[in-house]
Amino acid sequence: MPAAIRTPCPPGACVCGRDALEDDPFADCRILMLTRDEERRLVERIERACDYADLQKVCARMQAQLGVVLRIAPGPNEVRTVLGFDIAFDPHPGLCRKTQQAIPAAVRRCLSDKPAIAYEILDTHSLFGPTS
Repeated sequence: MPAAIRTPCPPGACVCGRDALEDDPFADCRILMLTRDEERRLVERIERACDYADLQKVCARMQAQLGVVLRIAPGPNEVRTVLGFDIAFDPHPGLCRKTQQAIPAAVRRCLSDKPAIAYEILDTHSLFGPTS
C-alpha cells in the first residue's frame, strides 16, 4: 500500500469497491493515492487547461499515474452547450463517487470558460466536417 492513501468514504455512502480493492493483492491500487487534497489540485489543473492538447495531457497523466481513463466526447445528440458532451470515467474499482462527479464537473467548467477547447473537441470528432 502507498504511504498516503485516500480516507475511506462513510459506510454506505459510496459504492467504489475500495474494500475489495484493498483485499486483492494483485489489484491496481494507484487510484487510492488520489487523496482529497490531490483531487483538489487535479480539479484546479483541469480548470486551468489552456487548450485541448493540454486537457488531453492531463487525462493521459491521470491514466499513467492513477490508472483511470477519462473519456471526453460529444454526446449522441446535438451539442448546444457543454452539457451535450459525454464526460465520464471508464469503470474502475476504487474510484470514489464524488471523484466521478468532481472531475467531469471541472472539465465542464473548463469547456464553459474556454469555448475554443469545446470547438477543438467537436472538430476532432469530425462534427464540423473536413477542414479544407
